[in-house]
Amino acid sequence: MPTNYLELYFPLLLQIAIAFVLAAGLVGASAVLGKKLRNKVKDTPYECGIDPTGDARQRFSVRFYLVAMLFILFDIEAIFLFPWVVVYRTLGFLTFFSMLVFILLILTGFFYIWKKGALDWAAYEKPESRL
Repeated sequence: MPTNYLELYFPLLLQIAIAFVLAAGLVGASAVLGKKLRNKVKDTPYECGIDPTGDARQRFSVRFYLVAMLFILFDIEAIFLFPWVVVYRTLGFLTFFSMLVFILLILTGFFYIWKKGALDWAAYEKPESRL
């Protein structure tokens, strides 16, 4: 049984040190031993086998960020539901009704954004360009 903190955390510190040395060694070996051939084809970004077209710095629609935030919101809802489902039988009816209220609030928000058209990508019209 360890008697002090150094003996207690020594295996963890040793593992971290070995991981750091191994990672630094592999990156260093790759830099030293790797081929350094530079050409136009090698420097182009790889996009799933498709030749890149257009500018990479184009503006995204606000709807893109809105859908991303909604995804995070509903993902967090699912994360809250998993622990509740695991211990559902040991909890009482009070917890059941509190989760029912939680789910109803989330569904109310979902139907609200659905009615507002936040999820309707087909209705999106591109703004006129300013030339």
